[in-house]
Amino acid sequence: MSTRTTWEYATIPLLTHNTKAILDSWGVDGWELVTVLPGPGGGDQLVAYLKRPSA
Repeated sequence: MSTRTTWEYATIPLLTHNTKAILDSWGVDGWELVTVLPGPGGGDQLVAYLKRPSA
C-alpha cells in the first residue's frame, strides 16, 4: 500500500525589493515555491504560493 503525501499551503505577499530574503526565510522552514502571481490589488504587488508536506 502506498502512502500519499498530504500538503499544507501558504500564500504570502512579496515585497519586490526584498523578494529573495522573503522566499529564503520561508524555504528554511521547508516551504517550496509553487508559483508567483500578481496580487489582487494590481500594480507591483505579487503573491507567492508555497507548499510543504504536512507534519
